[in-house]
Amino acid sequence: MAEEMLKKSTFKSPFVAEMKKILRLHHLHSVCESAHCPNIGDCFKKRTATFLILGNSCTRNCRFCNIVHNENIPLPDPEEPMNLALAVKDLGLLYTVITSVTRDDLPDCGAGHFAETVRKVKELSPDTLVEVLTPDFLGIKENLDIVAESPIDVFNHNVETICSLYPKVRPQADYKRSLDVLCYMKRKGLITKSGIMLGVGETVDEVHALMRDLRDVGCDIMTIGQYFRPSLQHIPVEKDYTQAEFDALRDYGLEIGFKEVYSGRFVRSSFNAKEIHQNMIDNVTLARRNDETK
Repeated sequence: MAEEMLKKSTFKSPFVAEMKKILRLHHLHSVCESAHCPNIGDCFKKRTATFLILGNSCTRNCRFCNIVHNENIPLPDPEEPMNLALAVKDLGLLYTVITSVTRDDLPDCGAGHFAETVRKVKELSPDTLVEVLTPDFLGIKENLDIVAESPIDVFNHNVETICSLYPKVRPQADYKRSLDVLCYMKRKGLITKSGIMLGVGETVDEVHALMRDLRDVGCDIMTIGQYFRPSLQHIPVEKDYTQAEFDALRDYGLEIGFKEVYSGRFVRSSFNAKEIHQNMIDNVTLARRNDETK
């Protein structure tokens, strides 16, 4: 799996080297690099990246994730929000995704740093749409309010897998808490998005139940991708899904009311985020037109 992932991601392409140079110039990290995303070559070729803020190591230790676990992470760089905003402006991005490691060690779990980063991006690039892919902020409403009140365009928080697999896959997270976070942010009037990975021991019926849970809390967009094992120290792959199976899950998601479902082997929650957002808008517009003609 790891070998196939590396082949697909084309780490040695000139686009990867160029984008890494831009990121290092502004002292920034990308989740594309830190998590060994299989789409790094595709995204960097289009001059897009998912920015990783609040450091490059995580206070949690999820069994599927390649980001380094560390209990003693330095305080956030106060220059990072402006540096990221400058990178977005320099790249001329019309859509950007900002994500982070989990920072349970900070008083607000990093919510204020998220909000400040979004504000700086909007100040320098007012036409850029900003999607945030956040941790759960321990489910604390005051933390969520800080992010909700910043000028974000899409709120993304991944549930990652079915409830029964959390002890195995995400031992420091909580399935219901993640659903509550998405529900709370939807009630704030935001576009909400969540993603899962397949192949860690779930059944299709359990995935359907998870999808219904997401719809019950008003989630608008869902992404579904195949889990790749980063190393032998991570949980093994239990099943490789076919594209037909991914397509069936997409169809099911649209049937139960998602505005957009992006489902495929190499799909990740921030991959092609701009296109997913536009597809959602197109789907909503088409549905409204259909309703008007009835």
